[in-house]
Amino acid sequence: MFSGFMVNAWIVATIVALVAGVVGFFVVLRGSAFQAHAIPNGAFAGAAGANLVGVNPLIGLGVFSIAAALGIGRLSRRGRSDVVTALALMMMLALGAAFISQSTQYEPQIFSLLFGEILGVSSSQLAPVAALGAVCVIAVLVLYRRLLMTSIAPEIAAARGLRPERVEMAFLVVIACSTTMTVPVVGALLIFSLMIGPPAAARSFTSRPEIALLASIAIALVTVWAALASSYTTNWPVGFYVGVFSAVWFGVGRTYAHVRRVRGVSRA
Repeated sequence: MFSGFMVNAWIVATIVALVAGVVGFFVVLRGSAFQAHAIPNGAFAGAAGANLVGVNPLIGLGVFSIAAALGIGRLSRRGRSDVVTALALMMMLALGAAFISQSTQYEPQIFSLLFGEILGVSSSQLAPVAALGAVCVIAVLVLYRRLLMTSIAPEIAAARGLRPERVEMAFLVVIACSTTMTVPVVGALLIFSLMIGPPAAARSFTSRPEIALLASIAIALVTVWAALASSYTTNWPVGFYVGVFSAVWFGVGRTYAHVRRVRGVSRA
């Protein structure tokens, strides 16, 4: 389990979990789950298009995910964010379908884009994944106070001179970068569950931002490691376990929050 090709899988899985835990915490805190779902789908369309023309899929992932983030952020200023995101998602899915229909490498290539190929990660992919992961984490650390303020108290943030729309735009670009890094590993359809389940569970365990952020990272790491080990021993897809374990963590978190709330009411 810890030798041969599995070494790369463990390394990449750890990097992905760290980034998903950090970025996903603010995705949940800011209520940006729909955008975090739409942008990976845009990245999927870009990767499919890049594969069609014979370009490195990472280039297509990066171009389309950043374009999706900037488009959603820009257009949301003049309209409802959910409507803009939905329209962007529809457009990107349509492009993805068009690219797929013209591809001659349908099954293996598209399957890996949708569900990831973590067990097939090569040594040459480690450096780009690590670099993009570091960029995402550093960006969140730089924006941490502004993200926290505009998430919890946007009116106070605006009164202090912060521009919530600029912070939102910067955060969407961070999501785009994390998408570019994670889609080849866990897939466009499953990075969403890793970015939402563990952070949402962490917020149920504690209301303190710093502790919740650390808990989000820890839960994401445990989720990916358990998914990888389970996939190795059962020969089931890693993405299946990522989705199931993320949902289980969320259920545990909500149950804990409910029990704590009931006990608080009974003591009062």
